[in-house]
Amino acid sequence: MNQVVFWLILLIILVAIEIATMGLTTIWFAGGAFVAIIAAALNTPLYVQITLFLIVSVVLLLFTRPIAMKYFNKDRIKTNAESLIGKQAVVTEDIDNLLAVGLVSINGQEWTARNVVDGMKIPKGTVVIVRAISGVKLIVEERREGK
Repeated sequence: MNQVVFWLILLIILVAIEIATMGLTTIWFAGGAFVAIIAAALNTPLYVQITLFLIVSVVLLLFTRPIAMKYFNKDRIKTNAESLIGKQAVVTEDIDNLLAVGLVSINGQEWTARNVVDGMKIPKGTVVIVRAISGVKLIVEERREGK
């Protein structure tokens, strides 16, 4: 197979993956493949094409990814459950990790909850802070005075 065609197919695959995922993961390697296409069109040896592909991909990844991630994530708004982290909730059913029970109410919704500290029960009516989310359960911590 012609080396230009190989690099072109690789470029198309990498761009397609990037479009499908929108995760800024393969675009850097697509840039390397583009440079390798140019090198192949100039009839450079295969080892030069591969070296250029690797160098350009790594340079793009190391130097432009942090800037791109900052730019793309600057206006990112936490959505759904992720936005609950750090918020206060009220325990509506005693939380006991050992018995695998507990409910909290937050933003008018009831959630299954577990204590961040194993072996420590949180009684009904206690105000808690959501510290994390594990599956469909909120991981909460009893609010201390002054917080």
